[in-house]
Amino acid sequence: MTCPRGTSRIRGRRERMHISFLIHNAYGIGGTIRTTYNLARTLGEQHDVEIVSVFRHRDQPIFDPGPHVRLSHLVDIRKGSPTYDGADPDHARPAKVFPSSEGRYKQYSALTDRRIAEHLRQLEADVVVGTRPGLNVHIAREARRGPVRVGQEHLTLSTHSRGLKRALRGVYPRLDAVTTVTEADARTYRGQMRLPGVRIEAVPNSVPEPGLEPADGTGKWVVAAGRLAPVKRYDLLIRAFAKVSAARPDWRLRIYGGGAQHDALRALIDELGLYNHVFLMGPANPLDPEWAKGSIAAVTSSLESFGMTIVEAMRCGLPVVSTDCPHGPAEIIDNGVDGRLVPSGDADAVAGALLDLINNDELRQQMGQAALKDAARFDPSRVAGRYDSLFADLVARSGLRGTLHRARGGLLSGALVTKDSLRKVRPA
Repeated sequence: MTCPRGTSRIRGRRERMHISFLIHNAYGIGGTIRTTYNLARTLGEQHDVEIVSVFRHRDQPIFDPGPHVRLSHLVDIRKGSPTYDGADPDHARPAKVFPSSEGRYKQYSALTDRRIAEHLRQLEADVVVGTRPGLNVHIAREARRGPVRVGQEHLTLSTHSRGLKRALRGVYPRLDAVTTVTEADARTYRGQMRLPGVRIEAVPNSVPEPGLEPADGTGKWVVAAGRLAPVKRYDLLIRAFAKVSAARPDWRLRIYGGGAQHDALRALIDELGLYNHVFLMGPANPLDPEWAKGSIAAVTSSLESFGMTIVEAMRCGLPVVSTDCPHGPAEIIDNGVDGRLVPSGDADAVAGALLDLINNDELRQQMGQAALKDAARFDPSRVAGRYDSLFADLVARSGLRGTLHRARGGLLSGALVTKDSLRKVRPA
């Protein structure tokens, strides 16, 4: 059997598990959606895997779940669909389970509360995985006894409001595990959340190997990608590139993505006279061909919960110049080997690092080759292998707890259970 593009088999053989992902909207586009598909598709080579989307707003998903992953939804918000749920009276009533301090709260309702609860109470799975805090709360409170409960953190604990942290602290002890995308965030969880008995593991996002030739380092393009939002600090990148273009007018910058800052960034480009050097390209999917046209990638964010675009660029053979912002870049880039880390908010440092690579063809190509090699650790097969080990261990421990519980229950009901029989209990 041929593996889907960008994936390879998980090493080793384990008992087959039923793994169910619960996601906000699997029919959209975004980092959490993309990495969930990558993980589910690879785990699906050996396990029974499904993605359950709370919402469905279009007929077909943007990303391909692959041949082994089932995709379903709980609430249909497609106007004109025969199963449209927007007219349900509960759709207009506020949610009571989904925390009001969660960023997506306004999209949730009494209807989503009811549908999610019904789904979790009947779910026959070995592992159920939530992909955002509000859904993790649902899983912690409402999943039936039996499945291992895992909550993923795709942002960072430090970016959550005090109210949301309080809500999570109240229910997360009911989870079996919390995964973060960086070691830094895992340390924050361990230090601040007080979750006795909950396993906290850092597992990075995965990025498949591109199905094209990597960049050769000869194109005179710097490439950046991501939503045009304040946190990405494209204003800083544009100001830095003004210094780059003054020294090397033969180089250009392309920025891919859409967002609310488009007009402001366009005005800044015009103000600095960079209309022939900096280009706002709009969204692009897939991005791999655009990375491969460049020779250097740039990231100037003030915060990155992980840094998917960093890995994507590296997998296409580009060294990345990135601000050393919390939390992800320093865990991805080996400074001076496969890219450069510079202080956050420092346009001169960004410009200097870019010019160092622009002016040294040999160094740029050497770093690009190192980036290509080092980014292989984020391949879906490797990341899925870590999740596979985590899930198998949690399922085994859950089975042991359940067996011990039943054995001790037998003592209470008058069954003859000896210390030796308890000592011999092993996971199923």
